[in-house]
Amino acid sequence: MHHQGTSFATDTNQIPEIDFAIPGATPGGVTAQLLNFDSRRGLVTTVIHIHPGARIPAHYHNEGAEAHYVLEGDFINDGVTHGPGGFLTHPVGAVHGPHESKTGCKILTVQTAFVDPQNPDFHLAEGVAS
Repeated sequence: MHHQGTSFATDTNQIPEIDFAIPGATPGGVTAQLLNFDSRRGLVTTVIHIHPGARIPAHYHNEGAEAHYVLEGDFINDGVTHGPGGFLTHPVGAVHGPHESKTGCKILTVQTAFVDPQNPDFHLAEGVAS
């Protein structure tokens, strides 16, 4: 049986940045453009902005895999710096991070599960080997 979904398109330049409160992250240090957070419309996609000097603690997700593609700036994951074109992927339950940036960065983040901006599938894992 073939199921036809509804395609979704948007102009990312028209999507505002919103504060993205992540547990343990630098207050005000992370904003996001929520391009698609409904998995029924395809892959869940966000542009994450990590502002200069901000940090997101090591964490994991139980509901879906996640991939990051660096669009701009210096994205530091677990002490390793990735510039534009850098790509990282994390399976369900894999600890990743901490995420940081010295100069600020924009990351295209794609997830395989619904993301509720008010209650994200985000579980702190500081001190756990990644």
